[in-house]
Amino acid sequence: QVHVEESGGGLVQAGDSLRLFCTASGGYAMGWFRQAPGKERELVSAVDWIGSNTYYADSVKGRFTISKSNNNNMLYLQMNSLKSEDTAVYYCAATTKSGLTLSEDRYTYWGRGTQVTVSS
Repeated sequence: QVHVEESGGGLVQAGDSLRLFCTASGGYAMGWFRQAPGKERELVSAVDWIGSNTYYADSVKGRFTISKSNNNNMLYLQMNSLKSEDTAVYYCAATTKSGLTLSEDRYTYWGRGTQVTVSS
């Protein structure tokens, strides 16, 4: 069983930055999802196993940066210029695929989520 755990969430003001961390005991391609109150969970960003191919949702493009370190099984999400609409529970997820994975149903392993709240 692969264990996935996020950290780094918190309460910040609009315009601030925050960095999310995820440690995974296995898996290959990984992604960050988020779910805001009353909304469906959505893919925010994803990266392939090597770390060379990435995806960003239009709403975060240019503000968020995903990166990973296979040496220590870490995944990061640097979030800059945060907006109130970025408020959500952020989930880290891992797949058994090596390529960039955009479909939520292909993610097998999930963390419990970390709350990010951006006040305006």
